[in-house]
Amino acid sequence: MNEIIVARNLSKTLGNVKAINAVSLDVKKGDFLAIQGSSGSGKTTLLSLLSGLDRADAGEIKFDGEDITSMSEDKLALFRRKNVGIVFQSYNLIPTLNVLENIALPLFPDSRNKKEMLERAKMAAEMVWLSKRLNHYPSELSGGEQQRVGLARAIINDPKVIFADEPTGNLDTETGRMIMDLLKKLNKVKGITVVMVTHDDGMAKEADRLIKIKDGVLTNE
Repeated sequence: MNEIIVARNLSKTLGNVKAINAVSLDVKKGDFLAIQGSSGSGKTTLLSLLSGLDRADAGEIKFDGEDITSMSEDKLALFRRKNVGIVFQSYNLIPTLNVLENIALPLFPDSRNKKEMLERAKMAAEMVWLSKRLNHYPSELSGGEQQRVGLARAIINDPKVIFADEPTGNLDTETGRMIMDLLKKLNKVKGITVVMVTHDDGMAKEADRLIKIKDGVLTNE
């Protein structure tokens, strides 16, 4: 099977708004897929559903052959930890943890040796050029450095898919270019599937495949 994600007839209502309306899509293994839409189009909601962060009101998602829509909360959390890496626009770093500890955070629920966890975190930090910032705290980092911490944290469990929510949205052009280059490297060199949502035309064109969303519906516009 070439598809890592198969979604069928997904719908999600937020308040009185149908944020996602009967969306179906396939994501192939090794894809770099961009989902583009304006603010309020439903792109972030769709990303949350595909990654298992949120549940659809209707529809089905199979992730590498497993139906995640029928999983219990505990099983879904474990599944995400083993299969999914998420990069947030707002970084979502823990302010009281240093760079190394923030990167290692996804490993803590597993009963790993602390030394092993920190060694893996160091290797992930090296991949995103943060080896000299391991003992710094988020408040001491630039936006680009914080996003690289988020990216290292997303890859530490060797995920099958990285979901990136506007990963360059809070960054200047040069730093955004660096983050995109890192995502492309992870996709091409390590073979990690990437699903990215963005409103930016330039960033969307960097992907191998582009789909657009408007008012909760996939569109060719």
